This record gives sequence, structure tokens and C-alpha cells, in this order.
Amino acid sequence: MLMVACLLDFANPTYHILAKRENKMSSQKGNVSRSRPQKHQNASAFKNDKYGATVQVKKAKSKIHDGLCQHCKGVLEWKVRYNKYKPLTQPKKCVKCSQRTVRDAYHIVCKPCSLQLEICCKCGKKEDIVIPVNSHLDKLEQEEEERKKEHRRGKKDLEGLDSDDDYSDGGDDDDEEEDERDDSDRDSKPKTSQNKSDILPNVSLLNVKD
Repeated sequence: MLMVACLLDFANPTYHILAKRENKMSSQKGNVSRSRPQKHQNASAFKNDKYGATVQVKKAKSKIHDGLCQHCKGVLEWKVRYNKYKPLTQPKKCVKCSQRTVRDAYHIVCKPCSLQLEICCKCGKKEDIVIPVNSHLDKLEQEEEERKKEHRRGKKDLEGLDSDDDYSDGGDDDDEEEDERDDSDRDSKPKTSQNKSDILPNVSLLNVKD
């Protein structure tokens, strides 16, 4: 009878549920403290550019996560840090305007709708935006203007150097032409004297008769 009772208890499904709950004490609700330390821990921090940064990693690092709340910004920064960020290959449809205007990965709302509705581009909730949408565009415009000014200055400096070289080359050409003329004059003078001596007869060989 005792054996039958034990078998019946073991066959009871509630017995298995209680056994599973007892085994999973680490995931017990409210059990935050843990006696043992972390089992696996890295000796050094992960580096996404340890063996040379690729073009995709460089673009992800230079990306400004604007139009996002604090939580979503931290999520995307974590993805970039650990090489989990995958950019979009083509524009995605916005959940608000239903147009293919979402050009950033993991975003569900386009930037115009985010500005108009004052919501986060990733989660779509009305939260405090850390970096406004148009703030980085102003900085980019200023940088482009400075680059254009520097480019123009460089062009002017190059033009000035080229003009100086032209003037110096022109002087050298004039000097060379004058030297050639002097040499030609020197060569021509003895030739004329020789020709005159050849034409005139030798007077000493003549016999004068009375």
C-alpha cells in the first residue's frame, strides 16, 4: 500500500511542478542577492576596432543618435560598442505617416514626424529627447562652410604661386633670348671679316710698271 501511495504521488503532476520550483531558486522572485561571484569575466574590455576598424564600424562610431530618448540612445550606443549595430540598406516605412522616410536603423518613426509629434524615433513614446533632430545639422553646415573657406584660400595661394612662377620663367626666357642674340652677333662678325679678306686682292704681289 505504501509503495502504491508513493507511485501515485510521483505520478501526480503537481509533484513535478513543485520539484521544478525548488530547483530554480536562483530565479526566485525577489532573490536579488547572490553569494557567489560572477562565473565568467573578461580580463580586458571588448574593443570593436581591435584588429582594424572597418568602414561600417567607422560609420557607426561617427553616427549621431539624435531624436531619441535616454533609454533608446543607450541601447543604440551599446549596439555600436559591441559590433551589434546593423545599418539599413534601404529606407523603412514610418509607422505614423506610412512613408518610406526612415533612414536610420532601429527607428520606427521618421524625423519630421518625431519633430511634429515630439516623440522618440525608436520607441515612439513621448519622452525627453536627449539630442534634438536638427542640432547636428547646424554643426555640419558650419563645418562645411569652414571647409569651403579653407579650400578657397588654398586655391588663391596656389594661383599666387603660379603667377610668380610665370613671371620668373618669363625673365629667364628673355635672358636666354638675349644670350642667343649676342652669340649669333659674335659668330657673324668674324665671318664678315673673313669674307672681306677673301674678296680683296693681295697688294704685295702686284708689280707696278712705269
